[in-house]
Amino acid sequence: MFNPFLNLLKASFLVGIWIIIFSLVCCCSPKNRDPSPALLPEQALQLFEINDDLSIQLVAAEPMVQDPVFTSFDEDGKMWIVEMKGFMNDIEGSNELVPNGRISILEDSNGDGTMDRSTIYLDSLVMPRALAVIKGGALVVENMSLWWTQDLDGDLKADTKELVDADYAGSNLPEHSGNGLLRGLDNWYYNAKSRFRYKFKNNQWIKDSTEFRGQWGISQDDYGRLYYNYNWSPLHADLVPPNYFIRNANHSTTSGLDQGLTSDREIYPIRENLAINRGYIPGILDEQNQLKEFTSACSPFYFRGNGLPKVYLGNVFVCEPSGNLIRRNAIVSSGIQLSAEAVDIGHSIIASKDERFRPVSLSSGPDGALYISDMYRGLIQHGAYISPYLKDITIKRKLVLPTHYGRIWRVAHKDWQPKPVPRLSNYSGPELVETLKHPNGWYRDMAQRLLVEGNNSFNVPLLEELALNSKYHLAQIHALWTLEGLEKLDENVLFTLLDNLGAYHPKVIIHVLRLTEQLAKENNHVKKRLEKFYLKNQETISNEELALQMILTAGSLSEEVSKTTIASILKNNIDEPIFRDGALSSLYNYEYSFLLYLIKQNQWKEHSPSKAIFLEMVATAISRKNNEREMLKLLNLLEQRNLAKDWQAYSIFTGMSMAGAQKKSDPIKLKTAPKFSKTIDFEKSNLNTAQWNNLFIWPGKKIKPDSLLNINKLSDAERSSFVKGRQHFLSTCAGCHGGDGEGVKRMGPPLNKSEWVTGNERQLAMILLHGLEGTIMVNGVKYSSPDILPVMPSMASLDNSTIANILTYIRNEWDNQATAVKGGTVAEIRISTQGRVIPWKPEELLRSKPPVSPSNKP
Repeated sequence: MFNPFLNLLKASFLVGIWIIIFSLVCCCSPKNRDPSPALLPEQALQLFEINDDLSIQLVAAEPMVQDPVFTSFDEDGKMWIVEMKGFMNDIEGSNELVPNGRISILEDSNGDGTMDRSTIYLDSLVMPRALAVIKGGALVVENMSLWWTQDLDGDLKADTKELVDADYAGSNLPEHSGNGLLRGLDNWYYNAKSRFRYKFKNNQWIKDSTEFRGQWGISQDDYGRLYYNYNWSPLHADLVPPNYFIRNANHSTTSGLDQGLTSDREIYPIRENLAINRGYIPGILDEQNQLKEFTSACSPFYFRGNGLPKVYLGNVFVCEPSGNLIRRNAIVSSGIQLSAEAVDIGHSIIASKDERFRPVSLSSGPDGALYISDMYRGLIQHGAYISPYLKDITIKRKLVLPTHYGRIWRVAHKDWQPKPVPRLSNYSGPELVETLKHPNGWYRDMAQRLLVEGNNSFNVPLLEELALNSKYHLAQIHALWTLEGLEKLDENVLFTLLDNLGAYHPKVIIHVLRLTEQLAKENNHVKKRLEKFYLKNQETISNEELALQMILTAGSLSEEVSKTTIASILKNNIDEPIFRDGALSSLYNYEYSFLLYLIKQNQWKEHSPSKAIFLEMVATAISRKNNEREMLKLLNLLEQRNLAKDWQAYSIFTGMSMAGAQKKSDPIKLKTAPKFSKTIDFEKSNLNTAQWNNLFIWPGKKIKPDSLLNINKLSDAERSSFVKGRQHFLSTCAGCHGGDGEGVKRMGPPLNKSEWVTGNERQLAMILLHGLEGTIMVNGVKYSSPDILPVMPSMASLDNSTIANILTYIRNEWDNQATAVKGGTVAEIRISTQGRVIPWKPEELLRSKPPVSPSNKP
């Protein structure tokens, strides 16, 4: 039967369907399609490229996870997530201080590998940025401060929030604020972008100073060495344990700390990267508009798990959120030195074609896999640093919204299957001690933490037994530091290891020395036993790492034992800058007596560049201390020597002069002028300098207005830069170019009278930042391989100020005379030449004009 009303409904329905179809077609046409739309997790998963032996799975996504910046697993396998929901919710970054951040705890209740239950542990937070799971709760960083939070009733929700440190962050800018909270092997909590560490002792949190480290993210290897980085340099590490190289206030170290492990900054994106802060700079993108080098390197993660193939064990993964990828580095150990090599040549271990894939943090857990915190957003740059270029292209590409997305991805071997996660909270003490042998580093760290927090003395005999078991050297190290955390170290256990050092792994003995040193500082009997060990073994230690630790620990022994040990070990290691710095770190307050002891030794009669450098360093430290009695004795020593012919005296004089350049107190008054200052040779030489004159004054003293040494024409700040530059030059450059700047055969050309050095400062900065290769003319002489090395390596891992100091030094030392270089100039060159991943050729530099500061600078 005909029904007009029904037919009208049918017609209206069909029209509606066609309207919807037409709208979808129009929206999806190339003309109207968003360049980088927000994708469903299932869609995003299809856009990854990953190594063939690996797989990647989704673990959690929005709305369960929003803006994740950090993850950590607790002892029962629950995932704790820091969600920075206040970060850049519009192009201006407004409302950043709105308390909308949170800490969430995710659980996989059915064991299928996917998180399905979420509990908000702590809500209404201002820009939270880090956490550390601890007994009964967590340390949490939010609103610039460090808080101690506790869950008192076991419902996974914080019941208390106690302030630990109101000044933790150090800055309100998220890119330059403290973060990390890594529990180190030594039971301290370390941080990136920070000079502080924390420890729970006597039922309270204590704060201690330490070396400054990195920018975003921090991790450790199996031996407790710390790894970190900067957005412009992908991987740095400390080669010495924390706080050794800051012991001597009279000496500034130039090696062993903040060591750049690689100058290779090349990356391999698989999509266009137009929306990056410096995309306007020519050369930063390649022909496919893909980012050529790191611009936002972060979260270096040393992998110690067993959920990936063995080839990945001991590799360091580095996030590059601007390039939508993660790069892998293999760590190469050579004696005391570490370096990093890119493994996946020509491609990334993980990369995505999705522009919103933003890996910002990495972690591992009980399954031994690698977990990626993907902030999943279009805009990753903080508002304080957004360039006009990035602001414009972000709006055009519709990348501002949506926000509050986020994914957690798991990377594992390709045949990975979920397995039950043991609840370590239910483990007995003996079971936790046994867990210290686990092949997955996460278990060893967790077992150590739980044992220390449990504070149960019944576990001590088992820990001591394990510490003496040479079959598991990593377990031995964890057992020893667990005993330290429990304050149950037994000197007899330590000396059993030391007295049989040949039976144990050298790394174990290194940690034993550090721990015995702690006891020796408080117990004179232990100190005497340790000194006997030193006197017996100081001549026979051949392992380089162990020898360095012996020098470091020597600083806690008596002056006589310390001096003989340091001198003995330096015999075979004086050429290594890290040994020279290590020695000075242990000589605090008796540098002068050591100098006298050293110059009397037969092996120190013969000159070598390294010996001269070290004597200068010791003299500088003495002069910085500025003890009048020691300074007068040092002056008397020079009076008995011929400065022009005695290399030891000249090195001592130079070291004193370097300290004089930075001296701020009044000079020491002398009754008469030093004898050597009256000689014609001294008057005509470069020795009569303003920095030397800062040290002493006497009646009738005259200062030559036109001193030959060009440092006298520098300002006070520039002189300080000169001195710092000399220290770094001697450690990093003198081996190739000579301490006298005259070059070294088969190594490097001369710097003295070099037009490359005294010429355009920007061109010179380009050489240090990117390296140089090929034949070069210096002062009319041609230098090429094999007369010099074929390539001068990049020094880009050094910070801008350090590079500027080195340049200021070489431009004003010897016969060179040129203007000082500022750190800001180097920073401009670093930005202007970003994207350069190969060394310059001399002819390239001669053809091109050195870049200037970008007009559209971020």
